[in-house]
Amino acid sequence: MVSSPPNNMKPLFQIAFAFALILCVQSVVASELVFIGRGDKNIHVGRLDPTTGALTDVRQVAELLAPSFLCIAPSHHFLYAVSEGQTPEKSAISAFAIGADGALTFLNRQPSGGSGPCHVSVDPQGKCVMTANYGSGSMAVFPIQPDGSLGARSAFFQDQGSSVNQERQQGPHAHCVLTDPADRYAFDCDLGLDQVLIYKIDPATGTLTPNDPPFFAGKPGSGPRHLTFHPNGRFAYLINELDSTIVTLAYDASAGSFSALQSSPLLPNDYNGKSTAAEVVVHPSGKFVYGSNRGHDSITVFSCDPDTGHLTFVERHSSGGKTPRNFEIDPSGAFLLAANQSGVVVIFRIDPATGKLTETGNAVHIPIPMCIKCLPEN
Repeated sequence: MVSSPPNNMKPLFQIAFAFALILCVQSVVASELVFIGRGDKNIHVGRLDPTTGALTDVRQVAELLAPSFLCIAPSHHFLYAVSEGQTPEKSAISAFAIGADGALTFLNRQPSGGSGPCHVSVDPQGKCVMTANYGSGSMAVFPIQPDGSLGARSAFFQDQGSSVNQERQQGPHAHCVLTDPADRYAFDCDLGLDQVLIYKIDPATGTLTPNDPPFFAGKPGSGPRHLTFHPNGRFAYLINELDSTIVTLAYDASAGSFSALQSSPLLPNDYNGKSTAAEVVVHPSGKFVYGSNRGHDSITVFSCDPDTGHLTFVERHSSGGKTPRNFEIDPSGAFLLAANQSGVVVIFRIDPATGKLTETGNAVHIPIPMCIKCLPEN
């Protein structure tokens, strides 16, 4: 029979027990898989240590042309990758089954319906895959089959028009397609039009219907690139490539419409160099928003008020390389992994109180890393 500790020892006993429990939990926490799509060819996978942020055992798991953007199905069983070809013949979406230790098994491939697909996403129910064709300015939807493979294209829209930047906006350039958290509306960010086009979506059939209103109009010359939602679903954040801003949007979930609340600059006021914005990510806690700058080669950090959506500047931190096209915050919210096209993935630790970034000393050198997606192993 085990006797209870004396009363004057109970606080110490409780602390020791709690500490032992934490160590026990940490010992069984699995590492996270990290998939990396390259700008030239092939997909790699590595393992992220949840304590140190070390990225190890990095190896190639798939061969394909220019997998510059990836997405993972909600089931965690399938991965989809674009092939960002310069012609329709070389532009496609590939489907893979995710196996043990991050192994990828090729399932099938579908033509993207245009040229230069640069973004791919899966709806929250895992019913369909959507892609944005930057080169031809179009977007397409593909139903997901029971085995994870892609069915024939179920919807296609060719964007029309232009905007004020004669170098970058002479025609449409779809750059991001995704749905809202409720899976009722789909949004096509078109850099060439300065618009976010809005569609009603039926995930079961993979079909789209133009919404009313049909689009959100951005500032002329801003160049909408990527859109992401706050975890509370009330706000969204639109990063503009050409004027290097993040626009805070209030979201009307019943109408599928946006209204602009705030525009936050990503670059210092005195910066005179050439730089374009790339990726925007909301921290899993909803307390912080991050945006990347190619040219300034930095990650800009904002704190976020979840009640108003308002952003407040915190810091700009070097991305650890050049041209950070994409970055990912791991599911635990502890680390930010920056994919610098200069050839290095750099891992930063996130301060849970301030959102600030600090170097972990961990980095992996890979040719032209363009996209990172994390997946817990269990």
